[in-house]
Amino acid sequence: MIVKKIPLIAPLLPHFSTPYCLLPIFSLFNFILFYYLKQMTSQLRDRIGQVFIIAYKESTELLEEAFKKEGLPCEVLRQKHQPEYKNYSSSYLCLLNHKQAWEKATKLEKPTLIVEADFVPVIGMGKLPIPFNPEDRDIGVAWLYTCAPQIYSVSEEGYAQGFSTSMVAYLITSLSAQYLIELAEEIQEKIGATNYSTWDSNVDSFLRARKLKNYVPFRNYGEHGGIPNPEHSKNGLSATHRADILYGKLAFMPLYAADRDRGQNYLSVRLQARFKGLARLVMGKYLRVPVLKGSSVPYRLLGFAVRRQLSIKL
Repeated sequence: MIVKKIPLIAPLLPHFSTPYCLLPIFSLFNFILFYYLKQMTSQLRDRIGQVFIIAYKESTELLEEAFKKEGLPCEVLRQKHQPEYKNYSSSYLCLLNHKQAWEKATKLEKPTLIVEADFVPVIGMGKLPIPFNPEDRDIGVAWLYTCAPQIYSVSEEGYAQGFSTSMVAYLITSLSAQYLIELAEEIQEKIGATNYSTWDSNVDSFLRARKLKNYVPFRNYGEHGGIPNPEHSKNGLSATHRADILYGKLAFMPLYAADRDRGQNYLSVRLQARFKGLARLVMGKYLRVPVLKGSSVPYRLLGFAVRRQLSIKL
């Protein structure tokens, strides 16, 4: 009979071996064990130094209040309109706003959480585990909200390296902030301030090229509450994106459901987002077949991808 030792259980039972058919069971045991260990030792509010809310004219009072309740110190960075901004694309203006936060993040010792003004956190966000090993020094970006996510690998501790686009809510370090400033300068030089760019889709490859690791969360720490963006539609992209699976109940109602004139039904939006997330899993977009086949621990990747969807929460 072919046997294989289970890395995380082996230290407890040094002579224990298990058939391959039992690997999924012990993989689930390992995940549950480390999930609770991470929650006890790596809570988000204990591991980050500052939250920056980037905004223009949007109201941020509810978001600020939610972060304060979670024990997360926050500061609002509002973009001040300048005469030269008149012909800038909205995507470039958004980049400039993020760059302002990156510049501040370079001066902080602990990781920085950056969120856009239309982010809606889940209740208890501050107690959720940070989605990477806080002792590592090669952290690039860790998305807390994902759009079109993919996973590349999952560590024994359950941390998933992967890809996402959209910078609605994410963690960075002082080192990765410096590299992101370089990305902003590159976008300005190669694409220009007046042209539309999907710069947020380049964050993953840009940081990985500099030997940093990027992480995606097990589930989303909040929702993108914004209304449809017409600029995305004009450039052939989806006008809206929502969290495929949330950690819990939202702290307050998103703008897309609270807006009386352009509002959408919250339940129907969340159901659509859940179905889309499940469809991406089944179609091999969240965990791509070549990645699964090329992994030395395929059960771990598949278990992560499936377990995250096993929730009745919208």
